Amino acid sequence: MKKLALFITFFVSACAVSLAQENINLNKFRQLKQELATPNVYRTASGAPGHEYWQQKADYKMNIRLDDETQRIYGEETITYHNQSPDMLKYLWLQLDQNMRAKDSDTYKTMTSGLNQRVSFGQLKRMMYDFDGGFKLDYVQDADGNDLPATINKTMMRVDLPETLKPGESFTFKVKWWYNINDRLTDGGRSGYEYFKNEDNYIYTIAQFYPRMAVYNEVEGWQHKQFLGTGEFTLPFGDFEVSLTVPADHVVGATGVLQNTDEVLTQEQIDRFEKAKADTEDPVFIVSPEDALKAEKGKVKKEKTWVFKAENVRDFAFASSRKFIWDAMAVKFGDRTVMAMSYYPKEGNPLWEQYSTRVVAHTVKTYSKFTFDYPYPVAISVHTDRIGMEYPMICFNGGRPQSDGTYSKRTKYGMIGVIIHEVGHNFFPMIVNSDERQWTWMDEGLNTFVQLLTEQEWEPGYPSSRGVAANIVPYMSGDKKFISPVMTNSESVWNLGSNAYAKPSTALNILRETVMGRDLFDYAFKEYAQRWMFKHPTPADFFRTMEDASGVDLDWFWRGWFFTTDHCDISMENVKWYQANTQDPEVEKPLKKATDEEAAISITTMRNKAFANETYRAKNPEAADFYTTYDEYKVTKEDKEEYDRFVKSLSKEEKELLGANLNFYQIDFKNLGGLVMPVILKFEFTDGTEELQYIPAEIWRKNNEEVSKVFMFSKEVEQIILDPYRETADTDLNNNYWPERKQPTRFELYKSRFGGGRYSGGGENPMQKAKKK
Repeated sequence: MKKLALFITFFVSACAVSLAQENINLNKFRQLKQELATPNVYRTASGAPGHEYWQQKADYKMNIRLDDETQRIYGEETITYHNQSPDMLKYLWLQLDQNMRAKDSDTYKTMTSGLNQRVSFGQLKRMMYDFDGGFKLDYVQDADGNDLPATINKTMMRVDLPETLKPGESFTFKVKWWYNINDRLTDGGRSGYEYFKNEDNYIYTIAQFYPRMAVYNEVEGWQHKQFLGTGEFTLPFGDFEVSLTVPADHVVGATGVLQNTDEVLTQEQIDRFEKAKADTEDPVFIVSPEDALKAEKGKVKKEKTWVFKAENVRDFAFASSRKFIWDAMAVKFGDRTVMAMSYYPKEGNPLWEQYSTRVVAHTVKTYSKFTFDYPYPVAISVHTDRIGMEYPMICFNGGRPQSDGTYSKRTKYGMIGVIIHEVGHNFFPMIVNSDERQWTWMDEGLNTFVQLLTEQEWEPGYPSSRGVAANIVPYMSGDKKFISPVMTNSESVWNLGSNAYAKPSTALNILRETVMGRDLFDYAFKEYAQRWMFKHPTPADFFRTMEDASGVDLDWFWRGWFFTTDHCDISMENVKWYQANTQDPEVEKPLKKATDEEAAISITTMRNKAFANETYRAKNPEAADFYTTYDEYKVTKEDKEEYDRFVKSLSKEEKELLGANLNFYQIDFKNLGGLVMPVILKFEFTDGTEELQYIPAEIWRKNNEEVSKVFMFSKEVEQIILDPYRETADTDLNNNYWPERKQPTRFELYKSRFGGGRYSGGGENPMQKAKKK
């Protein structure tokens, strides 16, 4: 029997320990231990680079020829790879990004598709993809011209070294290739050409045009995940010298600084550029609209070579066209001058002439304020149709007016927003060089957040879309089957725009405005940027730095916003109003009388009043007794004496509390969405005043699901609003009010023959309508 009792005791104890552990594991405030890599000599627990941090370097010398007749790129490159790791390397891995466009590409093989009764020509063309894309490699050789074994695995290439590359050594090799340039508008893509049929002219925006070294580090080893189109690029830093041979009447913009100005520009253009270096207020034309119009009307057969150099960059891109207008203005950083520049065709005006370069200048200045001074000598915005894409010092941006020069508000702010976003990518990930192939949010999310700050500093009331808490609600409250945690590999994410851009930027904005406050956040964010500029950070480095520099424990926040698909829906389930009993009979007995009389009201008693004289006691007075005339609400001498004795027993502080006539409100909260967040309440009082209270998220630390809290006021509350300024992305406002107040859902009525509402396609923009007047 004793053994049985011991067994039961042990079993119960074991169950209790198991339940306790389970509760700990479910607690949303547990520290991020298993989720983050163990700190080491390369990456510290503070989020800073360790004392043995290292990274590789790759230098490039390239000769590139753009064939304007066949729309091809021909290239030769010499790569010098510096092994700055402590490891012995038997082979090197390169990225062959153009192979994503090969006919047998996994991108197209794994693309899901379906058919219904309506199929667009674009959908049909994508299913019948026949573009002859991909790198055509002529050779891979060592510096002496000997062939090197090279194994192509789809979008990656392994080059086997003749000898093991030891720590501290370098290896130089050469690659020659060519490929067909894709049409960006019909084939899609981050780079390519746009064809202008009426003039038989092209704008080329060229990137991922050369075999590029993959990153090798202590986190991933070689980062050689296949490029399927979504996960972008992970690249080492290095120095570039690139010669670009193009038609002689083309204007070229590229990563880096132009080396042979005298050979490719006229003296007038050189003089204009010198003038632009001194002008910090307005852009100066280097190639004017008149120059561009003249050039695009005729073609020359000759070629010209533009030479660019760039130091400490992770990539290189360029744009080339005879249609380009080119303007520039100076941005000063102490004794340094950064040239903000734009390249655009006449089709971009009047928007581009008025805004592009000014937006570039504004962006590098504003981003620098929140991170570090922009370190590169130039920042370029190139006009394309539809898409935006970023590279060091240069980016390709959409935003095209109508042919009559008018444009909608959406086009204007869409253009300004995309320029800010793509120029901002110089900071994330071109300098703070995160692994885009693995973590899209580390560049897109952080960049979109600083884009929000920059947009709001462009003009009051700028219509920012991403980063505002209320705007993420439809995504956060959607079907969880189609929502991925932010910490999901780039190629496996549902709804990349919301997942990698909008949600992380919203999370950071909430951190800044609501959880940490601007001062703590801005200091920590700048610390992260400065710690990891020109280095390769991981998510753990960001999470740890933000906590380390601010002194704020944010593990609960990272877990909820980045590791789960929980959403915020905090409900005010119940509100109870209390007042302290003063024990003064002159006060309490009248209150009790009023309360009792109200409680006694019913339809029955109301109707029975008409029959009061017909009751038994009314007809038989002898039925009366003491209680017939006794008034329990009457204040007696004994009541007063008892109250006086009570008051005399109180201290001075207790007497003040008793006479304060305070109102107590107990609010019961439920966490319906699973995401723990601060509780923000606005109390509106009957005298017309109001009070805002911020309660940290730690209120949920002992119970993730429901909590109660009592609030005390000297005034009476008329209304309580939860999250009054929509700071937490709460997905259901109907349970955010006391007394209860429902939010109406509006719908639009329309006549079906006119389509789906006033924002369906087509129609005139406001500028066109105003012209008619």
